[in-house]
Amino acid sequence: MKEADVIGPETFLDEKTGLKRLIHSPNQSCTRASRGCCGCPRVAAGHGWPECQAWTGTLLLGTCLLYCARVSMPVCTVSMSQDFGWNKKEAGIVLSSFFWGYCLTQVVGGHLGDRIGGEKVIVLSASAWGFITAATPLLAHLSSAHLVFMTFSRILTGLLQGVYFPALTSLLSQKVRESERAFTYSAVGAGSQFGTLVTGAMGSLLLDWYGWPSVFYFSGGLTLLWVCYVYRYLLSEKDLILALGVLAQGLPVSRHTKVPWRQLFRKPSVWAAISSQLSSACSFFILLSWLPTFFKETFPSSKGWVFNVVPWLVAIPASLFSGFLSDHLINQGYRTIAVRKFMQVMGLGLSSVFALCLGHTSSFCKSVVFASASIGLQTFNHSGISVNIQDLAPSCAGFLFGVANTAGALAGVVGVCLGGYLIETTGSWTSMFNLVAAVSSLGLCTFLLFGEAQRVDLSPTHEDL
Repeated sequence: MKEADVIGPETFLDEKTGLKRLIHSPNQSCTRASRGCCGCPRVAAGHGWPECQAWTGTLLLGTCLLYCARVSMPVCTVSMSQDFGWNKKEAGIVLSSFFWGYCLTQVVGGHLGDRIGGEKVIVLSASAWGFITAATPLLAHLSSAHLVFMTFSRILTGLLQGVYFPALTSLLSQKVRESERAFTYSAVGAGSQFGTLVTGAMGSLLLDWYGWPSVFYFSGGLTLLWVCYVYRYLLSEKDLILALGVLAQGLPVSRHTKVPWRQLFRKPSVWAAISSQLSSACSFFILLSWLPTFFKETFPSSKGWVFNVVPWLVAIPASLFSGFLSDHLINQGYRTIAVRKFMQVMGLGLSSVFALCLGHTSSFCKSVVFASASIGLQTFNHSGISVNIQDLAPSCAGFLFGVANTAGALAGVVGVCLGGYLIETTGSWTSMFNLVAAVSSLGLCTFLLFGEAQRVDLSPTHEDL
């Protein structure tokens, strides 16, 4: 028998990985109810609805905890800077160091998700980043080199979290129909706002009551509990052991899973998607990293739970609404690319207008409103560019999203550092918000000009079908 033994009309057994995989026709996405490609769960509508609900809710919670761990450092930056004597540039180094690691594992995470199953990649990485987050206070006090150890901790956390969204994109692109993708992705993606909200609310209280180490214990501990739940109730031990075995042995690429990267990168629509993802990720990371410090320094008498909670409380229904609206418009007959571009106008264009307004007001109430509007509108990107990548290449969406998010993470490193530099040198927050608007506008214009929603991962013989 050759490389793979055919099991049925749809599946084959890969002897190199020991995993069953599903062979799709060129224009067919997986519609299996319970288990699809790589043994992954089906998470959209269809048969096995209780399992679908369980996985969708679990992935939403996983995204929430991802951001709980990610946002712990920005929430604690002011207190840690006071304890360790960091200035703005040093704080910027610590905040941006997360993205140094984050950008290195995006493509790897997408490829692993395409090969062994996105949910396995997510659970394995979450167990590691949960442990690192919980151990951060211990690392901070290992020696007097606080800046070095915190930078190392954030790089390592970034490396582990970098695989999450590419693996999630791979999972959803193979299991969710085009007319359901926006809402499913937005629902799961709403966990990012919910996680930021939880850390903003509970983190502010824990910060006041027990000090900054408690914030890391809280977010890291919850992540480890989530991993235990998924491992016990939703994943089979056999599948996880097989996945670990594949990782240990390496991932040889077969003809069934080889990424047509030359074909992909010849398409202007792919570069438009990468550019737009770069802009949305960069602008979001800048705001995520610096908004807590902006409110703390500009309005020192304000309550931390207000500005750490309200914008993300607005973002949750905004994310769900954008997904519902996108799918509704497509089901009503509007062209997919027209809907995706409309979502990007809201997510990059209108959101940057409110970001600019933040730099030109001295009112705390107006600043909270503008920040809430900007963050809320950015969630429309979930129904725009994030889903557009799945439109373009569902067979290797994890890989392509990994490439696009790598560009976004690299831009995030530069953007967060540059933001800190601009604040320090100009003494004004307006320059940082101008940077957000400029980056967003560049990505939006590129996507409006060159964005498409037609598949580009098909072989030349199928492109005209």
